[in-house]
Parts: sequence; structure tokens; C-alpha cells
Amino acid sequence: MIPSVPPAQQNAKKRLLSFRRAALLASTIVSLGAVALLVDPGLTVSGYPTAIAQNLTEEAHKLNAPVGFADIVEKVKPAVISVRVKVDGGSSTDGLGGNDIPPGLREFFRRFGMPDLPEGPHGMPHGHNIITGQGSGFFISGDGYAVTNNHVVDKAESVQVTTDDGKTHTAKVIGTDQRTDLALIKVEGGPFPYVKVSNKAPRIGDWVLAVGNPFGLGGTVTAGIVSARGRDIGASAYDDFIQIDAPVNKGNSGGPTFDTDGNVIGVNTAIFSPSGGSVGIAFAIPAETVTSVVDQLKTRGSVTRGWIGVQIQPVTQDIADSLGLKKAEGALVAEPQANSPAAKAGIEAGDVITAVNGQPVKDARIGNMTPKTEVKIDLLHKGSEKTVTLTLGELPAAKEARADTPDSDSGSELAKLGLTLAPAGRVAGAGSEGVVVTGVDSSGIAADRFQTGDVILEIAGKSVSTPAEVREVIASARTEGKRSVLVRVKSGDNTRFVALPVGRG
Repeated sequence: MIPSVPPAQQNAKKRLLSFRRAALLASTIVSLGAVALLVDPGLTVSGYPTAIAQNLTEEAHKLNAPVGFADIVEKVKPAVISVRVKVDGGSSTDGLGGNDIPPGLREFFRRFGMPDLPEGPHGMPHGHNIITGQGSGFFISGDGYAVTNNHVVDKAESVQVTTDDGKTHTAKVIGTDQRTDLALIKVEGGPFPYVKVSNKAPRIGDWVLAVGNPFGLGGTVTAGIVSARGRDIGASAYDDFIQIDAPVNKGNSGGPTFDTDGNVIGVNTAIFSPSGGSVGIAFAIPAETVTSVVDQLKTRGSVTRGWIGVQIQPVTQDIADSLGLKKAEGALVAEPQANSPAAKAGIEAGDVITAVNGQPVKDARIGNMTPKTEVKIDLLHKGSEKTVTLTLGELPAAKEARADTPDSDSGSELAKLGLTLAPAGRVAGAGSEGVVVTGVDSSGIAADRFQTGDVILEIAGKSVSTPAEVREVIASARTEGKRSVLVRVKSGDNTRFVALPVGRG
């Protein structure tokens, strides 16, 4: 049974509820009015809004927007120069304008800042031509020393530079280095504004600015980031490029790449581009190399390098597997050269250089070292660690400290070798050692690793002199459960190692 409430009590409760409702309604109205004022201060007394224009620029100023590069560019751009050269093209069969230059290579020269090549009938140069070309450069001292690319001034009859203020000066080539594509030139007069070459390497992701003369448009600035470091593009045995994505085009060759402190972190030297224009992949010579090379060019006009005396190649993953290495690191010795410091120190083909003076060697580039320097080299020699000390010789002019790099492979199981072999002694000009490749089956796994005329010297560390011995070593490797064997191959004057997958028999 529900208890009854007296009438007097019911009336009092109704009055209390009515009071609360009125108070709540009043507070709601006040709140809504305050919100209206906050949301739209343009409301008039009549309740109709008035239009309020916003200054978007002032709003943008309140944001934490990125700072531009104008202040940096204003400081460093006066040190950047345009470099214009004249080259004696010679006759139609000699020099830069020779008939033996393939059209594809001519286009390569054009893309990377080489002088335009005058063409005669059938697209080939003719006669005795004076070729003009243009690149970039930058002053590194107030007395007129400037850096550019070797390929910009190589074989130049005359060199002229144009400074940021439009003045033209005659320059002299002090020295060039083909291996790193660097050149040092000198402009008389001055003082000239100059910039500093950085003493530290940039990090991947750092902002960079490229300044130069793309397509002859002087004083052009582009921005990007460091995309990668330590790039090897196959230009020489000393490749160690910084990859940047700042737009770089023909005419930028020799120009500087700056960090956001105004230091030169690299010298622009090449681009990757199917079309000849920027696709966001450019390569710069790192500051460390620039400093080392320029110092030698300034003091003696040329560059000398230490010589260990070995042909080396990278340790790929399949080679690492063949050698039983945990990581694909180090420099594999393909062949020590006769009477070289390496040969005298006991370094042998198949050794893996893992460190030089305590610094780990990650790939086939073992750095620029000066002659007559004593170095300590750590090796993996026949599966054991070994350390040798030697004194570097001087790199002969015609020598390069790297062997051909073998192509990598998927490591699929070998169905058949795919090679036709013959003892070297039976093939004219092949010498007396090893087994000569006389034919290659294009469907075999060896097709992309060998070519006719290659001489197989060793397989799995064993010398071979007959095709039967080659088959025996491969069969034995399969029986032992090996996935691949290391083959030492001589191609022309170079010796290299190839990891040949053999599968499991």
C-alpha cells in the first residue's frame, strides 16, 4: 500500500520544484548568452550577426611555422661561382670529340655538366673544334682558390669564372684528381668571399642546400635533405658519395652542397636520371674527401694514394655464406698483386679484410691513406683471425684498388652448371693454370656469373686444372650440404670471386 502525502506537503513540494526550474532556466539562458558572445562577438542586440573578416596572415604568424633558408643563402651565395671552359676538341678522331664516343656516352657527358660536343654529319663531331662547357664551383679562400669538378675543367684550354656580382675573371687550373672528380682552380685578385668546408659528416635526414648554375641559370638555390651516405655508383674505386634529394641538374656540377650552418658538406658531381633532368637523386663528394684531395692539389698539384696492392671486392651475402661468415661485411681479397706490400705481408686471395687500424671495414672501400704510412690490417685467413702490419706503397697511376664486383644472385638451387669447360693449356692465350670457360648456357645459373674466356682458378679453395676436377668439387660440396661454393675467376687482367650456388644433391 502506497502511503498518502498530505495536501499541504504536496503544495510545498510543487513550489520548490517550480523555483528550481526557474533558476535552472535562468542560468541556462545566461550561459548560452556567454557562449554566443564567445563564439560570435559580432551578434547585435537584435540577434542578427555582423560579418567579421579574418587576417589569415596574422593567424599564420601565430603558428610555429618552419624557418626559411633566406638568411643562410644571403650569406653563402656570393662565394659560389659559374665556371666556363673552352676545350680544344682536336680532330674528329682524337680527344673528347672523337668519333669513338658512343651516342649514349655523349649524352651522359651532357647530363653531368660536360661541355656540349659539336656534331657533324651522322651526329658525330668533325674537324678541329673548340668546345665550350659550363659548370659551378665555390671559393674556399679569400685569395682566390676555388673548388669544382675535374670533369668540368679537364683538358681546358681556358677557364673563366663569373662571380655572384656578375664580374668575370680568368682562372688557372692548379690540379685535378680524376678518381674523385675534384679540381682546384685559382683566380687572381681578390679578396673574394669564401665558405668553409665542413669538418663533420652530415646525418641522414639533415637539411641541405645546393647552389649552382643549372642549365646556365646562375645563382640557383635548391633545398632538400641528405637521403643516404656512403653511396657507391661505380664511378671509381673511391666512391663514397652523399646522396641528396635537392634538385640538381646539368650545370650544377662542381657546385657546393651546404648544411644549415653554411658549411660545405659536399661537392655536387652526378645525378641519376633517365631523362637528364632532376628526379631527386643526386650525388655529392663528401667534405672529408674534398679537404684531403684539395690539400694535396694545393701543395703539389696532384694526389698520391697509399697502395696495399690487392684487388678487393665486397662480401655479398652469398659469398659470406660460402665463407661461413655471419655477416656480409668486409673486403674480400681477390688477388694480391706481385711484389706489393700485401703480398710481402702474407695476405692471400680469399682473405677478408675486416679492419684497418682498428676501424671496421664494412665494404670494399678501405679509405684514402697516404704512402709510407704503417697500417695494421685485421683479416679472416682460412677461417681464423689474423693481424698483419705493413707499410703502404704509392698507388701506381694505372692501378685501382678494387676488382670487378660480381653480380648478386637469388641463391636458387643449381640444376646444372651451364658451362662448357676446357683445360687452360688447350686454349690459346689462356695460360697454363685453371679451366677456361669456352661456352655459357644462357639457361644455366652460371650465365650471369661467367662469360666466355673466363678462367676458373680455384673452387672452394682447391686449384682446378680439368673440367672433371670442377665437377668433383661441386659434387663434394653438395654432399656436404653446402648451398654454394666460392669460385676464384680470372677475367682479363682482373681476378675476382664468384659465389656459385650448388644446391643440395
